[in-house]
Amino acid sequence: MNYLRFIILLFPVLLYAQVNDFEQDSTDVEYLIIEGDSVPRTAINLDEVMLLHKLKFNSKEDRIRYLILRRKTIKVYPYAKLAAERLDSMNQRMAKLTRNRDKKRYTKQVQKYIEGEFSEELKKMTRTEGQILVKLIHRQTGTTAFDLVKELRSGWRAFWYNTTASMFDISLKREFDPMNEKEDYLIEDILQRNFQSGRLEEQKPAIEFDFYELTNKWVYSENPNPN
Repeated sequence: MNYLRFIILLFPVLLYAQVNDFEQDSTDVEYLIIEGDSVPRTAINLDEVMLLHKLKFNSKEDRIRYLILRRKTIKVYPYAKLAAERLDSMNQRMAKLTRNRDKKRYTKQVQKYIEGEFSEELKKMTRTEGQILVKLIHRQTGTTAFDLVKELRSGWRAFWYNTTASMFDISLKREFDPMNEKEDYLIEDILQRNFQSGRLEEQKPAIEFDFYELTNKWVYSENPNPN
C-alpha cells in the first residue's frame, strides 16, 4: 500500500451588528442595523442538529455489512481529515512563495514529513479501507487522490500509482458520490451519526449535498412503507 503515502500529503451587502440590550425570559434581544434603523428581534441561538432516521436492515447480512463498513470508515476518516488540513496549509504556504525553486523545496519537505509520520499506519490498511480513504479524501478536499499525486509529483507518477492501486482493486480516481453510489451514502450516514455522538470530529467537506435528499432516495424510496 505504498501508494497511499502520496495521498496524505465577503463583504455582505447589508452590514449588521448584534447589541445585547437586556434579557427577556432568557432570550437575547438582537438589533438588526439596516441603513441607520434598528429593528429589534428575539432569538435563541441553538446548535443545528441533524435528525437521523432509525437504522433498519432487510437482513442479518445487510446489518453485518453496515457494521463492517462503519468500522472501516471510522478508522480511515481521520486520515482524510488530516489530508485536507495538510493540503490547506500547504496551499496557504505555497501562495506566499514566489520562486519555483522554493515551492519545489517546500513540497518535498511536506512529502517527507507526511511519509515519515503516517506511512507505517497507511501500509497496514486493507484494500477496502484504502478505497474508502480515497473516496473520503475526495469528500474532504474536493480533489481525487490521483490528482493530488499528480499535483505533488508528476503526471507519470500519478498514472503509475493509479495502475499499481488497480492491481489491488483500488482506483485513486474514485470520487465520493453518495447520490449515485449507495455505499457512499452509507458512509455518509456513518459519518453523520459519529459526528453527533462525538466519536469523530467533524470537518466541513469540500463537496456539499443534501443528506435528507440522499436519505429520501436510498432509504424511503427503497422502502416506501417502512412501518
